[in-house]
Amino acid sequence: MKNNQDIMLIALDMDGTLLNDQGEVSLANREMIKRAQDNGIHVICSTGRSLITSREYVKSLGLSSYHITVNGSEIWDERGELVQRIVIPTAQIQWMLHIAKEYEVKFWATATDHVWRREMPEDISQHVWLKFGYEIENDEIRNKVYEKLQTRKQLLEFSNSSPINIEINSYGVNKAKGIEVVCDRLGINMSQVMAVGDSLNDLPMIQAAGIGVAMGNAQVIVKHHADWVTDSNNQDGVAKAIQKWVF
Repeated sequence: MKNNQDIMLIALDMDGTLLNDQGEVSLANREMIKRAQDNGIHVICSTGRSLITSREYVKSLGLSSYHITVNGSEIWDERGELVQRIVIPTAQIQWMLHIAKEYEVKFWATATDHVWRREMPEDISQHVWLKFGYEIENDEIRNKVYEKLQTRKQLLEFSNSSPINIEINSYGVNKAKGIEVVCDRLGINMSQVMAVGDSLNDLPMIQAAGIGVAMGNAQVIVKHHADWVTDSNNQDGVAKAIQKWVF
């Protein structure tokens, strides 16, 4: 068990972490985040969501620091201006779409201007792509899709945001890399970061942070690599983690 240290940045995943199962931020979480910010601590969302589907939460929480979206594909500064964007080439998107059709599985794709679900635009090349994902309940088929994806593991980064999906970003893109960029701009180091999450796309930041916290509802492997396990996303787990490790 690590000792409490001087945490200067709190990085929070959204779905399954900051948000409860109804997609809401609890009052306890809101109050603890405000307390942290009032004490000069940077609180950021580090999410698999796009800017389109996450910015209203950031606004409602009054977060005044950076914002990491699409698993680290994009980093936004405190003024809402783009700091960094790492895209997936169109050819890779086309290949992953072909796999989805081959196995007849549900898919989604995140572009800079839209999140496409179970359908794609007529001309894929006219969009800038950040992430592709599959939702596959059948374990056998999901494993087959994953095996096929692994043939391009030098080009693509694989994770998940739930046990039944696969999320794909450009190679080298993850939440930890995004936080490192933010820390460099803020003049702090990763040992001063507390990262909280529940899924494989949170694992890099949980392992890299000074304090890595897994939610009570987290996947087993995430709990295994965390420094501490808090309560679930339906039991104010974020607020309890901040209370323990920051205050």
